[in-house]
Amino acid sequence: MYTHWSVYFPLMPRDGSLTRARIIDAASRLFYAGGVREVGVDAVAAKAGITKRTLYAHFRSKDDLVAAYLEGRDQPNLERLAAWYAAAAGGPSDKVRAIFAGLAQAARHPKWQGCGFLRTTAELASMPGHPAIRIGRAHKKRFEAWLGERLADAGIADPPALARQVVLLLDGAFATMLLHRDPAYAEAAGEAAATLVRQAEKPCGGS
Repeated sequence: MYTHWSVYFPLMPRDGSLTRARIIDAASRLFYAGGVREVGVDAVAAKAGITKRTLYAHFRSKDDLVAAYLEGRDQPNLERLAAWYAAAAGGPSDKVRAIFAGLAQAARHPKWQGCGFLRTTAELASMPGHPAIRIGRAHKKRFEAWLGERLADAGIADPPALARQVVLLLDGAFATMLLHRDPAYAEAAGEAAATLVRQAEKPCGGS
């Protein structure tokens, strides 16, 4: 499906426009590797093999293109996280740990550049109304809600609160690994997350 889950996701045309899909594909590669502020529309157009005029025929502005870049990462990222959870043997604590183990493995790829949603949000922090910020926020909330549902299915008490704690550990792992370039931070965060879930699995009054 892709070189690596957090590196880039090939995008299939949703509206029948191969040109639009090629533009988003090029933007995904360039924005993820170089950042949304550093990469200009000229570079995206060149990468897509089109003119800048053609690019603007599909996207009114660079802001719209940045939003489309993140929108295209939304479902593939969520599906990959869900797949890691589903494939892991054991109870919910083991499955939660597996998400962090998958992230650590992804971070070992030489083109890994962290979480595209968090990086883009950081670059656009002075523009809270930017559509990409809204998309990034919605993506993170979707994962948190999905994880809460899985924890609820496992019979764990107060799954929304626990899901939020796990998300904090996950996003902390993203940031710390990007800083230190050490996947062991994701593995350590996974152990902490598994401990939280395991404690929540214990019956009241249990030891």
